[in-house]
Amino acid sequence: MDLLIRDRVAIVTGATGGMGFATARLLAEEGARLVLTDRTVDQLTADARELPAETHVVAADMLHQAQVDRVVEEAVSRFGKLDIVVHTCGITGAKGDPIAMSDDDYREAYETDFLSAVRMARAALPQMRKGGWGRFVCVTSENAVQPYWEEATYNTAKAALAAFMKGLSYRSAEDGILVNTVAPAFIATGMTDGMMRERARERGTSFEEAIESFLEEERPGISLKRRGRAEEVAAAIALLCSERASFINGTNLRVDGGSVLSVQS
Repeated sequence: MDLLIRDRVAIVTGATGGMGFATARLLAEEGARLVLTDRTVDQLTADARELPAETHVVAADMLHQAQVDRVVEEAVSRFGKLDIVVHTCGITGAKGDPIAMSDDDYREAYETDFLSAVRMARAALPQMRKGGWGRFVCVTSENAVQPYWEEATYNTAKAALAAFMKGLSYRSAEDGILVNTVAPAFIATGMTDGMMRERARERGTSFEEAIESFLEEERPGISLKRRGRAEEVAAAIALLCSERASFINGTNLRVDGGSVLSVQS
């Protein structure tokens, strides 16, 4: 299906990661012109050679507004406009007893998982308004609506992001900008690889056994009994970036294999 975004200009943050780069590849296949960014870009620059020539790579730290502004400025300078932002950067943060986590533990997750999106919205939405068309999509998590005891720093940061994006969607639509989130659960990425390696080490099992036990004990709602794939998340993100999603605004699209057990999003 043609997503009707040929020649749209898109920024993808956290683009080195599995979901970020899978999204970049899919947007490129649909004819979008890309600006890809991450804190370090050596690997991203190499990977971007797989994509069309109209792909620009920028190193930027989303913790600093000036660097976020520079990414948007380079997109507009290079391509003349900005239509789409896909914000995927994030961390799991410190884990453990919620009241044992320090203020700094909470701040680290909040700065990266929430405030980075606020900074990107500040920089990007004024440019989208100029064109009267935009798509702003952030990656939240199942944790935003189904928090886990030992992941309080991540839960609260992602819940804040979901609330921010919902609120932003109310007025942005007046300017032709649709604001949505995608909430993955247990996707095969470097982040969950690290979690499963640590689980395997703690339990003295194989990596595959760690995944199996995690699904059984921690994510019983994932009836497919596997991790999701980055490409499956990218497909949902790409839809929300498209003209085909012209009546979807303020939603949280779950790509979680059924992990969230409630009816509400």
